[in-house]
Amino acid sequence: MLCDHLPQRLCEFPALDADLLREMRKSIDAGFKAFVRAYGDTLDSALQPLQWFLNWLENLFVGAPWIVFLAILAAIVYLASRSLRITLGTLLSMAAIGLVGLWQDTMVTLAMVTVCTLISIVIGLPIGILMARSDRVQSTINPVLDVMQTLPSFVYLIPVVMIFGIGKVPGLIAVVVYAVPPMIRLTNLGIRLVDREVLEAADAFGSSPRQKLFDVQIPLALPTIMAGINQTIMMALAMVVVASMIGVGGLGKNVLQAITNQFFTVGFLNGFALVVIAIIFDRTSQAFGKRIQRYTEVVHG
Repeated sequence: MLCDHLPQRLCEFPALDADLLREMRKSIDAGFKAFVRAYGDTLDSALQPLQWFLNWLENLFVGAPWIVFLAILAAIVYLASRSLRITLGTLLSMAAIGLVGLWQDTMVTLAMVTVCTLISIVIGLPIGILMARSDRVQSTINPVLDVMQTLPSFVYLIPVVMIFGIGKVPGLIAVVVYAVPPMIRLTNLGIRLVDREVLEAADAFGSSPRQKLFDVQIPLALPTIMAGINQTIMMALAMVVVASMIGVGGLGKNVLQAITNQFFTVGFLNGFALVVIAIIFDRTSQAFGKRIQRYTEVVHG
């Protein structure tokens, strides 16, 4: 070996002293635990409305008669997509989920994904707009988004559990942290890709910055924004399985149990239900975005 003929300091990477590293870890852990003791109850109280809203929506979905839920879902899908094919596919897919005995778990997961998606849109859309309007803000937020997207999901489950414990709200926070970056990035990208000539024409007609944003930039960026919503939904569905480790029920819990006990059929059926939810959200939102885009093109044309 080459290291047999070289000084040891060239073959072993220089590292900090083990005692120093141990003290650093102890100091950081102690500081975080002190923060949790000081502000944990305050943060928990501040997020209590999310718990109430999630519980209310979950009880609404689970407690509603299946025929009523399917009728309302079909109406929402049709009004958004104006497509009989997508509406019929939604009904058949949801019926297949019910036939294999996963209706209640699907309702729990659907409530969680709906709340996480709404929160991600409420958070991501303004931040994306702010990034599109300022290069300095973009350069500041991009590294944060990089960390959020590349940090393993199991890692940020640790501080969430330390602050909020085990339950639905910690799972919701973990899902939103994982799912919101695409919404922010694609909103920023869509607005920045709006043709400069269109913006110059809006300026020439005396549009205010607010009018230019809401009447020109957002409508033209809508396909990219809808792509961000789709990606957020997909990542939320993926994270639901991981979040089941900290108390989120539904299909994710079943998948985790199937992995633990090596139940192939159970895992496949629950995975199929997750795919169905993803397809319903995806097809409906894409059709809705294309329909609105055609409408805005007619108006501006």
